[in-house]
Amino acid sequence: MEIPDFGIPPGLAQRMSLAEQHEYLRSRLSRRRTLVTASAMAGGLLTGCSGSGSGGSATSPASATGPAPATSRAPGALITPFGRHLAFGADPKTQMRVSWQVPLAVRKPYVRVGLRPDDLGRRVEAELRDLRTPALDGVRPAVEQYYAHAALDGLRPGTTYYYGVGHDGFDPASPAHRPTITSFRTAPASPPQRFVFTAFGDQGVGEEAVANNRVLLDQNPAFHLHAGDICYADPVGKGEETKGYDATQWDRFLRQTEPVARSVPWMVTTGNHDMEAWYSPDGYGGQLARFSLPDNGFDPRTAPGVYAFRYGNVGVVALDANDVSYEIPANLGYTDGRQTKWLDRTLGELRASADVDFVVVFFHHCAYSTSTHASDGGVRAEWVPLLAEHQVDLVVNGHNHVYERTDAIKNGEVGRRVPIGAATDPTRDGIVYVTAGGGGRELYGFPAGVEESYEGNGAGERESVDSFRWTRSRHARAERVAWSRVRYRGFSFLAVAAESGSRPRLRVSALANDGERIDHFEVRRGG
Repeated sequence: MEIPDFGIPPGLAQRMSLAEQHEYLRSRLSRRRTLVTASAMAGGLLTGCSGSGSGGSATSPASATGPAPATSRAPGALITPFGRHLAFGADPKTQMRVSWQVPLAVRKPYVRVGLRPDDLGRRVEAELRDLRTPALDGVRPAVEQYYAHAALDGLRPGTTYYYGVGHDGFDPASPAHRPTITSFRTAPASPPQRFVFTAFGDQGVGEEAVANNRVLLDQNPAFHLHAGDICYADPVGKGEETKGYDATQWDRFLRQTEPVARSVPWMVTTGNHDMEAWYSPDGYGGQLARFSLPDNGFDPRTAPGVYAFRYGNVGVVALDANDVSYEIPANLGYTDGRQTKWLDRTLGELRASADVDFVVVFFHHCAYSTSTHASDGGVRAEWVPLLAEHQVDLVVNGHNHVYERTDAIKNGEVGRRVPIGAATDPTRDGIVYVTAGGGGRELYGFPAGVEESYEGNGAGERESVDSFRWTRSRHARAERVAWSRVRYRGFSFLAVAAESGSRPRLRVSALANDGERIDHFEVRRGG
């Protein structure tokens, strides 16, 4: 084997294993003050393997993403990509975005893509985004993270593509790296008879999050909606600079999520823990570096978690609820009303489309919940009237780390009771709101004395629950509500089957992370 001369004396290199060479290079790179990335610091300088250490970081708004970084001096063959995650472009039929992380800056990152795993003839260049998180008062070392993004356009609808990611020195089509090749499927040209998508919020990193991912993948979803609070690198979640911020948590999260997100488009939006104040005035520099999402929102440069797409007969809208949250006001009003105007226009366009049977909206803060954070009055004031006006069919939130599902809500009250297994019509009854915050982070509870009421637990239904909503003055105003229909304190996610044809419907199920069903209902329009 030819061993590259990278500061290792040839005689010494011949006596060293590859692992020993890596360790030698680690010390050499450190002495040369080469920038060390977060994943390297977490335990795997050239392999992309991050550990579970708590070494953290901080940064300032001025040191977010910037000019293309200089490439590292390490051979590209020794730098392994990790953390692959997909997202749709604005048109899921013809566009896919492929993103991944590398532990050091590399030369000419790219994606190989083709219709067979042994024929990846198309090569698409990728952009390398450098996210800098400098040290904070000597408490934490500086962190440098590198994310590559490739835009795959001009794809065929309803087609399975195989792809691999690489860079100079690392070719995914080579025999050594061929096991890294995986696949995705574009949206069909016309609505399929049936497809499934999944959703949750508040995932974080840990065993329960992994269990959710495994059961989720068993549903064979066409895409997944992540309703914010993605990895909890910021443990406080107030949109402020904190000493507890740990940029390396993102490395662990992306490795954890890769087994699903490398083949299932992982469509995220922003929660309060995703306002990482170190990176930009609004805290979204980190998200802009790590994710490539549809760019059809009102301003993808400043609000990356706001966008829309259509898949089959379903229109999906992602919103940034930090913009309207009374509870956590760090970004309250940061769009100066532009997001709400965009929402009104986008919902109108989707509802007017003959190809769209159902409109699903997801965002982080809850419009209606009785758990720890309860309901956000800002969401109710700014968006609930628009959701009702356009007869949205399903709303998915996170924020509260439980599963809670309402009856159909109309004019702020129960428009129709929707017990487990029932059907509802948004044109007549109102909208069902689902809190799907059991993605994997530690769980919350319900008000004292309020029991769970999920499928199979035998608990009786309550006619009303004592709760509260947040006001603009950040006071919790008590309210007694009758709309809390299903409650489950456990790790879980939504699986939604969308059916087209003469009687289209959404068959909504909630599954615990052991696969057991805890709730189900149907949404049918005009029937």
